[in-house]
Amino acid sequence: MKKLLPLVLFVASLPLLAAENSIELDPAKTTIAFSVGSTLHTVHGTFKLKRGTMKFDSATGKASGEIVVDVASGESGGGLRDGRMHKEILESPKYPEAVFTPDHITGELAPSGASQLDVHGMFQIHGASHEMTLHFMAENKGSEVATSTTFAIPYLQWGMKNPGNFMLKVNDKVEMTIQATAKFQ
Repeated sequence: MKKLLPLVLFVASLPLLAAENSIELDPAKTTIAFSVGSTLHTVHGTFKLKRGTMKFDSATGKASGEIVVDVASGESGGGLRDGRMHKEILESPKYPEAVFTPDHITGELAPSGASQLDVHGMFQIHGASHEMTLHFMAENKGSEVATSTTFAIPYLQWGMKNPGNFMLKVNDKVEMTIQATAKFQ
């Protein structure tokens, strides 16, 4: 029985070990796309990921880390429009990064295959922090995980300027789609 006790303790701890995860997002394998509609057309564009790491324990729900977006990298393919976006709306020289800091996770990352995870945290953009929950679809592929999420940023409500004018009406939310590949650490 004494020889069996260490084995029983080890096997009993396996689910707890499996619940703890640490991932690092690969900026080269991450796409951050945005779209915002207006009376004339929908503008599509992208941002680049600077870096991203996240630690989470699905048994306790505790999460930490940060996902950092390079706001200054934003582009929509229109030079004048992008210049105005950076100077007047995002003010990217003053606020060059947007950072999501997770603090809680709901759901469990499957050992392989598909999972759904809700990640709660604070999203700092344009000098202010906003509470958010991001709904992630994840595909565990062994040594890496492919993730995606979509969400809206109510940029007017969050203190940024409306790019519209008396002739051009622009939606008050920007739709974001993130697709990323992360490696387990």
